[in-house]
This record gives sequence, C-alpha cells and structure tokens, in this order.
Amino acid sequence: MAQRILVAEDEMIVAFDLCDTVEEAGFQVEGPHAGISSAMLAFQKEKPACAILDIQLDDGIVFPLAQKLAEENVPIIFHTGRHTTDEIQQRFPGATTLAKPCPPSAMIEAVNEVLEHA
Repeated sequence: MAQRILVAEDEMIVAFDLCDTVEEAGFQVEGPHAGISSAMLAFQKEKPACAILDIQLDDGIVFPLAQKLAEENVPIIFHTGRHTTDEIQQRFPGATTLAKPCPPSAMIEAVNEVLEHA
C-alpha cells in the first residue's frame, strides 16, 4: 500500500500541482488542505508517513500543526515562499524546507529522502 502524504497548501493551483506530483510518484495523497483545522483532523484520523506544509494557510500559521506532527515523529517538508530557512530550522530543526516555486523533481527527492530517514 502506498505511503500517505499529508498536503496542506492554500493556493489551489499550487496545491493541485503538488498533489499530482506526489500521486504520480506513487504516494497516496491526503489533501490538499487549505486550512490548519482540516489538516489537523486528517492527521488525527490517520497518521501520515510525511507532511508537506505551506507555512501560511487560510486560517493562520501552520506551526501548531507542525508541532503536533513533530511530536508524533512525522517528517515535515515546509514548502514556502515567505519564511526563511533559518527561521524554520530554529523552530523545527529536523524539518526540510523547500522554497516556492519548487520543481516537482526536487519535491519528490525531498519526500523520498525524509521517508528514508524516518
């Protein structure tokens, strides 16, 4: 069975591109979730193998969700255009950060890498 990847992204064009990329690589996608609350519910129903998170979602900054994922040892890939890598690394030292726009090959490489080390 394919590993589940949680996708939280509020820009719908980016979200659907991301989901297509992840599915084409053979993973099962949970999402896209435009808000923290729906992503949190999905995570509580079934723990994903990995999460791809935009920092700014419809209902706020994603850090509370990221904290819950980190506590459950779920690898996190931050996919952002707004925050610096340093800022994220201070809060989530184990997380991977990719700047938008991110080529699909780089995203899949990051997903495979974090899953390999999980």
